[in-house]
Amino acid sequence: MNNKKFTTRLLPAMIALGMAAQAQAEIKLYDQEGTTFSTDGLINAFYVHSDNDGREQSRVKMGFLPNWIGFNFGKETGDLKLGARSSFWVSINDSDVVRANNQGRGESLGTDTGIDVRQFYGTVDGDWGQVLIGKDFGLFNRTNIMSDELLLGYGQTSDALGLIDGGNVSFGNIGSGYTYPFPKAQITYRSPTRNGLQLAVGIFDPSKSSADSSEDAPRFEGELTYTVNTDSMDFKAWLGGLYQSSDDPVADTSVDSTGVSYGANVKFGDLSLTASGFQSEGIHPAAIDNFVADESVELDGYLVQGSYSFGPNRVALSYGENEGDNGADFTYENTAVAWFYTVNSNLKLIAEYDQTEISGSTLGTEKNDTMAFGAVLTW
Repeated sequence: MNNKKFTTRLLPAMIALGMAAQAQAEIKLYDQEGTTFSTDGLINAFYVHSDNDGREQSRVKMGFLPNWIGFNFGKETGDLKLGARSSFWVSINDSDVVRANNQGRGESLGTDTGIDVRQFYGTVDGDWGQVLIGKDFGLFNRTNIMSDELLLGYGQTSDALGLIDGGNVSFGNIGSGYTYPFPKAQITYRSPTRNGLQLAVGIFDPSKSSADSSEDAPRFEGELTYTVNTDSMDFKAWLGGLYQSSDDPVADTSVDSTGVSYGANVKFGDLSLTASGFQSEGIHPAAIDNFVADESVELDGYLVQGSYSFGPNRVALSYGENEGDNGADFTYENTAVAWFYTVNSNLKLIAEYDQTEISGSTLGTEKNDTMAFGAVLTW
């Protein structure tokens, strides 16, 4: 499997989640007679130095989150509240491949920073819950990634997946703790929160196992969350799932893709502890997205993290690992320590060290040490 070529092709659409950061701030542009319109956004950049088995590289890149600007709409209509969100995500890096191919030719290089629309959906809210229609992130492994202590940081990179020289985001802990809940067309229902419990279930545009494959049913995803907040403790637990079937009449093959994701977070004052994991079958061994793969491919991943806040500082420790079995032979690990300094509600400074190790026949053997220093500006 040519992993660099695969990832380079996928990266323009491989934009990481930002919903947790998105909720930090917004600017209201209009608020009259039950109608609201607001904007939010994020800009970040890191100086990154990596040592990959002796090959050293210095870059100026985005972190796990790309840069984005989002727009939100809301309107009260009797017993219902209508809403909508669109977000536009961009890379700050151009393609080195374009430059290399045009050196000395006198051709205009331009830029290669495309705009990617990760969210474009509408919502209808009532006493009975919420229905979302449009394009948004998936439910399987959704809270796993949103609970990542390194969400605003940098995360793991590797040569095997083309991440060191790539022009887009790093991978956070995608592939070393969870899979990516890739944005897809969906119709999703979320129940009201009762006694700390909330259920989200949805039908999603399915992934194809081949150009000739047939999917006679959509993909099904769901997630159940439970939260408890007291004076001394905050607790959250979640359980998610995925199912999809794909048949290829030409190759005479059938793939049932299944997955279970889970986790828990507990906070005691300034201390936060998180443990999450997942198991799946029939999902691509690179664990970049929930793409359909051979049914024999089995993935097993987990992520354990802890953070402590003191004043404007937060220090986080993280270890994550994914293992592939049967149709995929690899172990992908990432160990990280990060320091976050809050200058104010809109600006954070970050220093992070990641050590990524890969072994097995599918992705090869690799050890990569990465230092990242950056800033994140939100509104």
